[in-house]
Amino acid sequence: MKITSVNVRKVEKEGSRLKGVASVLLDDSFAVHDIRVIEGDNGLFIAMPSRKTKTGGYRDIVHPINPEVRAMFEEIIIGEYNINE
Repeated sequence: MKITSVNVRKVEKEGSRLKGVASVLLDDSFAVHDIRVIEGDNGLFIAMPSRKTKTGGYRDIVHPINPEVRAMFEEIIIGEYNINE
């Protein structure tokens, strides 16, 4: 699997930890939208698209299965976010 395209839209909302929203294209065949770029206590990280459950919690709609793939997504998306600063 290869990330073939990344688009990051910056969000400028005062007081918000949300810094951007990304879309990625995998192998020029599968798109994932609404990946959030968030400012955490230890720097930027990504949060995968999720929906609210009936119990009030949140559940990811799509997500990486292992840490290596999550790291790949995070590196590429945050890198693209930083390029556009």
